[in-house]
Amino acid sequence: MKQARKGISVLLICAVAMLLMAGCGNGQSAQKAEEQQPAEPKGTIILATTTSTQDSGLLDYLLPEFKNDTGWEVNTIAVGTGKALQMGVDGEADVLLVHARASEDEFMANGDGTLRYDVMYNDFILVGPAADPAGVKECNNVIADSLAAIANSQSEFISRGDDSGTHKKELAIWKAAGIEPVGDWYISAGAGMGDVLKMADEKQAYTITDRATYLAMKDSLELEIVCEKDTDMLNPYGVITVNPEKNDQINAEGAKAFADWLVSERGQELIGQFGVEEYGMPLFTPDAK
Repeated sequence: MKQARKGISVLLICAVAMLLMAGCGNGQSAQKAEEQQPAEPKGTIILATTTSTQDSGLLDYLLPEFKNDTGWEVNTIAVGTGKALQMGVDGEADVLLVHARASEDEFMANGDGTLRYDVMYNDFILVGPAADPAGVKECNNVIADSLAAIANSQSEFISRGDDSGTHKKELAIWKAAGIEPVGDWYISAGAGMGDVLKMADEKQAYTITDRATYLAMKDSLELEIVCEKDTDMLNPYGVITVNPEKNDQINAEGAKAFADWLVSERGQELIGQFGVEEYGMPLFTPDAK
């Protein structure tokens, strides 16, 4: 009889222990679920940015995470860097993500922005047809020499022609090479990076692109990288909050939240992971100071 009671007691103790463990587990699960809950909605910010952040897929990757972490919704306007900066000047955006450092510094010096952070960088590359009619592959990875070869052979070249960061860089290289690109071979598209790559592919022409957009579109293109790794071709990106004194529609709180998140440990980690799984390398290198 005593042995039977002892067995029942053991069973009761085990049952209680299991209930306690389940309760602790449920508490931990509830806490974990609570931690993973998206932030309460706070409103909307307008982001004006270069087309490369859109065409590369970076924004599609980052913005849902930003919204989940902070509660801020982002409306994106992807244009050339020059137009994005002008939107900031005109008070038509809350925050900018662009890549033309000299123009960014001018924007800040004029009082159009309240803060600017370094965010990330990638690099510019020259792509063109596999046949390489200009013999660019023999130029030892010097972009200026490559553009000189294209001009001398009058091989077709597609320019962004849109005052974007890429377009500004291209014009600076022509100037450094002492060449004024004119003629039927030089085509000014006035379009974003993705459209220019499609046009260059269709015409089997050369163009300068950021590496991220090219890699994101590579499978749909016949263009090859014909010149890369020129040390002068780094492509840094900065985030700028627009001066809220421009008008009472500027969302200064949301803009600062976005800028701070991009350069936070969380934002920088996500940027560094983007592209690794698919391409074996990040499409952008985090660079917050």
